[in-house]
Amino acid sequence: MAVLEFMADQFHGGWLDGCMKFITSLGNAGFLWIVLSVTLLCFRRTRECGIVMAASLIISAVLGEGLLKYWIQRPRPFVENPAIVLMIPPPAGVYSFPSGHTASSFAAAAALWKWDRRWGTAAFLLAALIGFSRIYLQVHYPSDVIAGMALGLICGFGVQKLWKKYRSRFVRTGESA
Repeated sequence: MAVLEFMADQFHGGWLDGCMKFITSLGNAGFLWIVLSVTLLCFRRTRECGIVMAASLIISAVLGEGLLKYWIQRPRPFVENPAIVLMIPPPAGVYSFPSGHTASSFAAAAALWKWDRRWGTAAFLLAALIGFSRIYLQVHYPSDVIAGMALGLICGFGVQKLWKKYRSRFVRTGESA
């Protein structure tokens, strides 16, 4: 809570408010990452990356949004501290741990990074900004974002590792997916 209060005191009220609102909206429902993975699936050259990214997103959502949030049941900062005035509409979910925006962003970035380092690096930068925006906008604690980042990285790199190991079962020899 001290980090959130410090950020609100030091940074809220300027141009960064609008910027953070926009950045966080890029992660809403994982829409950006879902569109990207579907786009990658449409082209033979990028299909394997699309498969890995889609699987990473699904697994991170099931684990984070479907299991961990309801197992841990940590209230969001603005629920615990009613003095917090949100700059965005309250998120639909009542629990904050882990950050779903951050988990999906890092899962997608990890999948993309294993395929193409340049695009993956850009995706990691965006994922970090999305995670930061969740803290800035006071809808998550820093530990929620760190846990979301860890979950996303585990899912993204884990699915990539599994894909490499079992790829031959899904792709005929000499073909791309």
